[in-house]
Amino acid sequence: MLAIEVVSDVVCPFCLIGTRRLAQALAKTGVQAEVTFHPFLLDPTVPPEGVDLRERLRRKYGGDPDRMFGRVEASARESGIPLDFSKVRKTFDTTAAHTLIRRAKDKGTQVAFASELFDAYFLRGEDIGDRAVLARLAAAHGFTEDEALALLDDEAERETTRELAAEAAAEGIQGVPFFVFDGRLAVSGAQPLEVFEQAIRKALDPAT
Repeated sequence: MLAIEVVSDVVCPFCLIGTRRLAQALAKTGVQAEVTFHPFLLDPTVPPEGVDLRERLRRKYGGDPDRMFGRVEASARESGIPLDFSKVRKTFDTTAAHTLIRRAKDKGTQVAFASELFDAYFLRGEDIGDRAVLARLAAAHGFTEDEALALLDDEAERETTRELAAEAAAEGIQGVPFFVFDGRLAVSGAQPLEVFEQAIRKALDPAT
């Protein structure tokens, strides 16, 4: 089975697009893969209650963020993703979300849960910085709500998540999504579907 490591952040639209294209490539090639998500914090300084997304982007980049949103929405639609930034008003600290994604690996629900969090944030505009929202979403992916809340309240769990995110940055990953196939072939960004198909085939080729 092909091992694929995915470094991503839940509030990164390109991570939503890239992971969906990876899933489409796996379905198209018929390859069985074990996909593992790893945390990355695009902005570790965001407070738990979140900040206004548009204001943050104006301060960081200048100009009108809605023009940028239009380009990202068009890219998402090419992959069948109904991304609508009018539903996305804030950006959040994703340490808590990543903590649950990390622990979902042991339950065998990590890929589905990560996908659910992308949908909750980008397609439904839910507050993924809210403990109750996260616990409710986790309850459909192998957790009880009480179990999820206990993990979110555990400072050691949150610190582990922050350390793993910092390690990814220290290893040179400066942007996400970042994919590693078979521990040796890297693909950076929300590449076209064909690029993911090529990476899958190359990773399975013993001659490469």
